[in-house]
Amino acid sequence: MLKKFLPDEHVQSVFEIRPSELKERGIKGIITDLDNTLVAWDQADATPEIVQWFKLMKENDIQVTVVSNNNESRVTFFSEPLNIPFIYSARKPLGKAFRKARKEMNLNKEEIVVVGDQLLTDVLGGNRAEFHTVLVVPIVQTDGLWTRINRKIERQILGWMKSRGMLNWEDKEWKK
Repeated sequence: MLKKFLPDEHVQSVFEIRPSELKERGIKGIITDLDNTLVAWDQADATPEIVQWFKLMKENDIQVTVVSNNNESRVTFFSEPLNIPFIYSARKPLGKAFRKARKEMNLNKEEIVVVGDQLLTDVLGGNRAEFHTVLVVPIVQTDGLWTRINRKIERQILGWMKSRGMLNWEDKEWKK
């Protein structure tokens, strides 16, 4: 059961996700979380670096859809200026939003990666939907209330995985 929380990959940030590497693996789409994955959870606008990352993906024909558990105004305010498709109030890790994003991208499961900073929402949801999952280190060490609760559970899961040799990365950044 806990293997559903294990990401296929771990990176420091979305900037390590490069279109050339995605294309080599046949990836044509990214379903990404918003808060603490693309920008800090309390930052409204995209940074210039994230704007450039989206532009790079678009130039390389990699579709990106933001799928967030946050509310409509938060996700719309971030995504619309970038002309990025989005789904708000996604209720991750439930599968409905993941299926909707895949359908809207018109891609197969094998052609999509799910990127996010949380095991309990992004990785679990992506794994349950049978996508390749990429866990990123949270952008900031602060979180909203519910995410702080999730982080405590995540640390226990990561500790269990590490004790069984399931992790292949250094997890110092997760010891908040």
